[in-house]
Amino acid sequence: MKKNISTRKVNITEANALLKLSRQTFFDAFAAVNNPDDIAAYATQAFTIEKVTSELENPHSHFYFALLDDEIIGYLKLNSGNAQTEFRDNNALEVERIYILKKYQGNKFGEQLLNFAIALAQQAHCKYIWLGVWDKNQSAIRFYQSHGFNIFGSHYFMLGSDKQTDILMKLDLV
Repeated sequence: MKKNISTRKVNITEANALLKLSRQTFFDAFAAVNNPDDIAAYATQAFTIEKVTSELENPHSHFYFALLDDEIIGYLKLNSGNAQTEFRDNNALEVERIYILKKYQGNKFGEQLLNFAIALAQQAHCKYIWLGVWDKNQSAIRFYQSHGFNIFGSHYFMLGSDKQTDILMKLDLV
């Protein structure tokens, strides 16, 4: 039986919970397929309470918890305007992060979060929604392609000392 998640905006008072979830889902997704030193170096910068608090305080970044029966099972980070990591296009919305806890993966919860993001972009009358995905994460690339996203570029991403390539993908909404 298919279950549906609910979403709710993350409150600044939940910064510690978001930090813990962000760290856990990132390590689950990438630790086994990257150099441990690069993961550790990245984590010391990306997963601090100061960084998470700063992101939550940015009026152009929007975090949502994914809830299953009131249990937090993942999260979504969306960026608009100047918070976008690349284009800073006021007519676009960036999906910077979609993460679901490992034990809940395979239940289409990520798809539900993506559909939620697309609906928000449509409500905001965005021309497109875009994201970056690691070029070695072929299953994620196929997932986004199956939802209408097309590759339109790439950029580099530093994971510690490892220069990696992210594929940029977008879905036109108009």
